[in-house]
Amino acid sequence: MRIAVGGLMHESNTFAASRTDLTAFESGGLETGSGIAARWGDAHHEVGGFLEGAREFGFDAVPTLMGWATPAGPVTSDAFEELTGRLVGSLRAQEPVDAVLLALHGAMVAEGEPDADGAILARVRDLIGPRRPLIATLDFHANVSPRMAESADALVAYRTYPHVDQRVRGKHAAKLALRAARGEVRLTQALAKPPLLIHLLAQETGREPLRSLMEELDAGPASGYLDASILAGFPYADVLEAGPSCVVVTNNDPGLAAARAQWLAAKLWSLRKELTANPLGPREAVAEALAARDTPAVLVDLGDNIGGGSAADSTVLLQELLAQHATGAIVVLYDPAAVALCAAAGVGTTVTLAVGGKIDTNAQPVTVTGVVRVLHDGRYVEDLPRHGGIRENDQGRTAVVETPEGNTIVVNSLRHPPFSLGQLTSLGLRPESARAIVVKAAVAYKAAYEPIAGTIIPVDTPGLTAANPARYEYRSIRRPILPLDPEPLVEASFHP
Repeated sequence: MRIAVGGLMHESNTFAASRTDLTAFESGGLETGSGIAARWGDAHHEVGGFLEGAREFGFDAVPTLMGWATPAGPVTSDAFEELTGRLVGSLRAQEPVDAVLLALHGAMVAEGEPDADGAILARVRDLIGPRRPLIATLDFHANVSPRMAESADALVAYRTYPHVDQRVRGKHAAKLALRAARGEVRLTQALAKPPLLIHLLAQETGREPLRSLMEELDAGPASGYLDASILAGFPYADVLEAGPSCVVVTNNDPGLAAARAQWLAAKLWSLRKELTANPLGPREAVAEALAARDTPAVLVDLGDNIGGGSAADSTVLLQELLAQHATGAIVVLYDPAAVALCAAAGVGTTVTLAVGGKIDTNAQPVTVTGVVRVLHDGRYVEDLPRHGGIRENDQGRTAVVETPEGNTIVVNSLRHPPFSLGQLTSLGLRPESARAIVVKAAVAYKAAYEPIAGTIIPVDTPGLTAANPARYEYRSIRRPILPLDPEPLVEASFHP
């Protein structure tokens, strides 16, 4: 059996003014042929799972194209057409194949194409025809559309947030693809979508109520279905299909798939009052962090969650830390200009910098004076399972500045989410010894930071990824939907 392997992944924040072009994918990762295995083969990522499945289950993994870019604003129309064309073209060049395995995010938006993942699947389906199996893996934050469910034979999503099961789910998808290609199963699936948006903090699968509900998904073999997924959705995409989804895959039993998907959707709806959170504001959160006995205190900058497409340079929490006379704090900011000034000055030199606040305007740049302690190329390797599954990481040219108060300001030249402690340890820093650490994330950082954190304090900061959906003006999302509309109105529209 020859099964094609490839994918295009991007999480697109439609509230961001930035656009994601071809260079963003070239910087993040854009491989063909043997380059796919070289980059992703050992990674804790679904593509690594595809390749492991090929070795274990005995099929030839035929490489096509794999592209990934850091979450940001929508993909430009030129980049989307170019990359989709390359993917379809590389698949056509590898014909004949018996099935196709794609790694997609599920929340990609392109200019002129709000359902970019659905468009990719539809084009691949047009190429391979109706009979050959097409299986796609999806991020837990995918906004699943009917077009995606209709174009693919099976959609297999991560079941963890932070995402630490990507390789496992990729391997499972590979097994489904092989069984379908051999004719052992005929894949049928159903999609159901309850009308709500889930608060980012409530999407964590290690806490209730999602923890118990995710455990229900493992009842598949006993219940007669092949796979089931609950996807929390990506609320920072103002698209028709934003919000959670329930997908169930069966062996030629569409009735069972539909019934189970609707049951899961009804269960999510019944938990709606628990799928929310009320984090502290910046002043209260910083005060709590500085008073914490268990350190380091991790301040979670929800409004500048880089993994959700934020600016990565908000100074809201840095300003509050300085206002409350913090010492021993670590703050990372995206600021290429500050990096350039540090590089020009050199290690051991005292510099005065206006850091951050150049993209995120919720707070002004902060003037800091300190000694340049480290200049680094920003590259490091993460060998452990971490959110995103990226093994080879690059935060761009990076500088470490130590202030007289003992605070550490890290400035980098590529927006880089805090999914690995390697972001800090590669610079010679010891995050476990800090008094406070600002992480620009929501939940994804936990796989790396929770083991060393003494206290964790989510903070309701403003920004492109503010945790409360009510902060945003949605224009394209389906209505009525919670929490944007009155609950009685939404409940009356939902009949699971």
